[in-house]
Formats: sequence, C-alpha cells, structure tokens
Amino acid sequence: MEVFVEVAQQRSFTAAGQRLGMTRAMVSKMVMQLEEKLGARLLHRSTREVSLTDAGRAYLAPCMTAVSQAQEAARLVAHAAQTGAALAGPLRIQAPSSFGSAWLADAVARFCLLHRQVQAELLVDDALLDPIRHGFDLTIRVGGIPDSSALAMRPLAPCRAVLCASPAYLAQWGAPQAPTDLLQHHCLHFSHLTNGTNWHFERGQGAQREEVSVRVQAGFTANNGLVLQQAAQQGLGIVYSTTFLAWRALLEGSLVPVLADWSLPLNYLSALYPASRQPSPKVRALIDFLVAEYQPVPSWDRELAAAGLLAVI
Repeated sequence: MEVFVEVAQQRSFTAAGQRLGMTRAMVSKMVMQLEEKLGARLLHRSTREVSLTDAGRAYLAPCMTAVSQAQEAARLVAHAAQTGAALAGPLRIQAPSSFGSAWLADAVARFCLLHRQVQAELLVDDALLDPIRHGFDLTIRVGGIPDSSALAMRPLAPCRAVLCASPAYLAQWGAPQAPTDLLQHHCLHFSHLTNGTNWHFERGQGAQREEVSVRVQAGFTANNGLVLQQAAQQGLGIVYSTTFLAWRALLEGSLVPVLADWSLPLNYLSALYPASRQPSPKVRALIDFLVAEYQPVPSWDRELAAAGLLAVI
C-alpha cells in the first residue's frame, strides 16, 4: 500500500523507487502483486507517465489513510524515545505463545528499554483468556473480538497462513497437487483453528474464483504452533502454520511451501483492550509502538516476499 501511494503521488515507478530506496523493478512488482490480490488494475502505464484508473482512484484514499496512520505511529514512538516521555507502572500483556516468543517478547523488551519505569509482565499462553477478568491491560490475539461490547480492537499485522512440509517428507510421500490430495497425506493440525480440521482454500478472482474445503485427518494435533513446526521439520507431515512462525524455516529450506497457488484464510493479529475506558498512556504507547513495528508490512512477510516465497504482501 505504501508503494502504491508513492507511485500514485509521483506518477512514476522510478521516482517512487528513488524515494523508497527500492529498484523500479521491485516497485512495479509490488504494485502488480497488489493488483493481482485485488483483482483490479489500479494504474494505467505508458512510456510517458503513470495515471490512476477508476479503481485506483477509489482505492487511493483508504491506502493513504492507512499509510498515514502507520507513519504517525512511527513518529509518536520516535518522539517518545527522544523526549523520554514519562511512562511508568505495571503493564500486563497476554499473547499467543508462538507469536509471543517469536516476535512480541523482543518488541516489548525494546519498548521497555525506551521506558525504563514501565514494569511489563508478558504472559504467553494459547488459552483464550478473558482479558478483563484476568486483569490484562493489553491482549494480543489472532482473529476478532470475542465480546465486542467489552473490548476494543486495533489491528497490528496480517496473520497469513501457510501449508508447508519438510523436503524429506515430500520426497517420500510426494507433494499434493490439489487440496483434496491432503486426504492421502499426514496432516499436522493446530487445535485452536476456528474451523477445526476443515481446511479452507481459495484461488483466482471473479468468475475464475475457486473455493475448496477439505476435512483432513489429523495425524498429529497440538495447541502450540512451534510444536507442530518442529514435528513438520522432522518429516512427520504437512503443517498448517503461519508466516510469522514458519518464515525462518522456509528461508533456510528446512520447510517448503505446499499448495502455494492456493490461499488460506487471511487473519489478523490484533491488540485488545477494555472498551469501557480510554487506554492509559503506557498502553496507548505500546500499541503505537507495535503498529510502527509491524505495519504496513511485517518484516517476516517482507523477507519471504523478497525471497520469492510469498506472492502477495
């Protein structure tokens, strides 16, 4: 979205690339990926200039808003770091264990380095604990709000699902060519998936859109994504994972994508806090810090896209 906004404003892929520190080819590729994802052409290209299509004009305003919010959050965090804004007191946070250990712990530690008087307590737990009843100032969760009247939400980052398996497993059992082929494979299942063992796939746009649901037979189930990933790396089967967890294994090649031409449902990592009161300065500051950290595209998805392992970001 940031790249598209810059191209629209500069009316040039080259000029946008210069401002963003990217090559013209990368700028063009990212805009094309966005167009493919939306199923609409956003820009007219000519040898003389770039101009917006009708769809591009309609899409530009919300994109500019989203990019502006992320940039403003970054400015707030930088200002707090420079001025040593006085944030103090206990800050109780709960997050899923995989995301909490892989990414959030590092971010919270850096936030606390900026605000030494904050006493953070981070509980990593995959149980869907009630944030209000358990006294959390902030809860990070994948998906929506269980009680929208009691909790407010702010999106932090896309949570992209990915199927992957080890090269050894695929060498022995072969790679599935269609979602229904999973019925003949060993599948590793995350027990907290909303739809249970009913895995949903889609691809294409408009009249070419296809949707398939497969109720897999889970050969191994766990309530922790890291446990499932380790089992997959040992060659046990095909794992339903997320890019924030599997990114390093995919980059190193110990896991490879499966059914990469099909998409799994897109979810979001969100920050939840009590809706009955304004978030305290330290809660708001941490949310702003995390928004700046993960938007507009989180680092794990950027690295996978740069390696050609993620088609659309």
